[in-house]
Amino acid sequence: VQLVESGGGWVQPGGSLRLSCAASGFTFSSNAMSWYRQAPGKERELVASITRSGTTTNYADSVKGRFTISRDNAKKTVYLQMNSLRPEDATVYYCRAVICVNHWGQGTQVTVDT
Repeated sequence: VQLVESGGGWVQPGGSLRLSCAASGFTFSSNAMSWYRQAPGKERELVASITRSGTTTNYADSVKGRFTISRDNAKKTVYLQMNSLRPEDATVYYCRAVICVNHWGQGTQVTVDT
């Protein structure tokens, strides 16, 4: 199982970023996917999740209305569109898949600053 995140970077408050997570080594379309984030000294928290077909999504209250999770099963990729970014959104974002155990990507850094 391999998960590779990309798309992080620096953005000003109110800006947007689109994260991608390319998956391989498992049947992507058979697995729900999720995005997490972890700030230094804090526990990793769920940001958004999406079912296998993409028909159902869930979001943390802190990102509802600003972030959108989606997936392309043909490309084996899950996305996180982040709009109206705030300084408190700045941290490392991780993609997760559960195949018997948790599998995580290496993370991608998001910086929100003037």
